[in-house]
Amino acid sequence: MEGKSSENIPDHVAIIMDGNNRWASQRSLPGVAGHQKGVQRAREAVEFAVEKGISTLTIFAFSSENWGRSNEEVNLLMKLLNTALKEQVPNLIENSVQLSFIGDLSQFDNDLVNQMKKSEELTICAEKEKKLDLVVAASYGGRWDILNAINQLKKSSVDDVSEADLNSLLSTSRFKDPDLCIRTGKEQRISNFLLWQLAYTELYFPDLLWPDFNDDEFEKAITEYSTRTRRFGDKSNFSL
Repeated sequence: MEGKSSENIPDHVAIIMDGNNRWASQRSLPGVAGHQKGVQRAREAVEFAVEKGISTLTIFAFSSENWGRSNEEVNLLMKLLNTALKEQVPNLIENSVQLSFIGDLSQFDNDLVNQMKKSEELTICAEKEKKLDLVVAASYGGRWDILNAINQLKKSSVDDVSEADLNSLLSTSRFKDPDLCIRTGKEQRISNFLLWQLAYTELYFPDLLWPDFNDDEFEKAITEYSTRTRRFGDKSNFSL
């Protein structure tokens, strides 16, 4: 399948990938097994997004709060991210997927930051060739994003700040706001993810853990999205 079908496909999908540790624990496996399966599902989600004609896919890979996890788990996640970049960049290039990172990357060690920058550069696509923008939120928090934009505004000469002014300084300013946000992990919250950008995003909470989120489950999310009427707070849509 190439391009968008007659189905109502969201242009921008954001995913909070939660539940790797619980998935492994339920199977009496070490935590690394859950994270490895989670990386596999992330790769499959990218391929699915390309196939469906989604324009932008943003995945929450590592939150600013995740730094509070054990040193052992944080180091494991850093190694997995570094390895995934080295292994997957050729596939991203082949499929015309352009990679971008958002978040406070200064928190990562230099080797990983250099790998991130190299991966971004290698996957730059000509606009007419690009099939998908893949945005990876790493060391990211919605509050951090907003505060960072505010601090930049304080240094400017703008007196009456508009939504457009603030939006232009968010880490996602190059992309439209998500149409659909999927959060796995059997939780129903957005956990400090894209707080500004999700104002009118459709939310979808499948009752499963991230390593179980396969193509069929992604299809269910798209189908559910296609049945919804997006209102954006418009008075013309109000009825008693």
